[in-house]
Amino acid sequence: MSKMIEAIKARRTHYALHQKSPVPDSKIVELVEQAVLHTPTAFNSQNGRVVVLMAGHHSKLWQFAHDALKAIVPADQFPATAEKINAFAGAYGTVLFFEDQATVKGLQEQFPLYAGNFPVWSQQANGMLQSNVWVALSEVGLGASLQHYTELIEDQVRAAWNIPADWKLVAQMPFGQPAADPGEKAFMPLDSRVKVFA
Repeated sequence: MSKMIEAIKARRTHYALHQKSPVPDSKIVELVEQAVLHTPTAFNSQNGRVVVLMAGHHSKLWQFAHDALKAIVPADQFPATAEKINAFAGAYGTVLFFEDQATVKGLQEQFPLYAGNFPVWSQQANGMLQSNVWVALSEVGLGASLQHYTELIEDQVRAAWNIPADWKLVAQMPFGQPAADPGEKAFMPLDSRVKVFA
């Protein structure tokens, strides 16, 4: 089997993470940068944007999520929510994924025939970018999960790290050295998901 498929198979969701990394920060940044450079985008729009947070910046992000959720989750349910957020905060870092809406809008204006497709294509490209970063982190021994606290924290994120107004936050990926094995993964039968005509 190809090395790429083996890497995809090895990527799993890890919620339990240590605040450790088996590779230096520079390697993490290099992997993310290479994923950003080489992930395909419709019309070569290159509208994916990424912010890598480590150390105190990473902790600040998850404090934003904690505070935002505390304001809306019923008090009797908040301990379970806080436990989940604390697990993310206990990781080594977080990758934030954004879409540059100015690029999407520019393409809509330039190619009005496809205007309705560009937001969809942007999301598809961002999904590929998220997957590529996740697999790359997995290959060097880092576990991760994909989170979506977007609307709850986007304003604080924008203010804290001077994020351009046109960058729309779409996902957060806490990462670190795995602290536990991932759970069992169930698969639907392939014959219900793949059709081949030859």
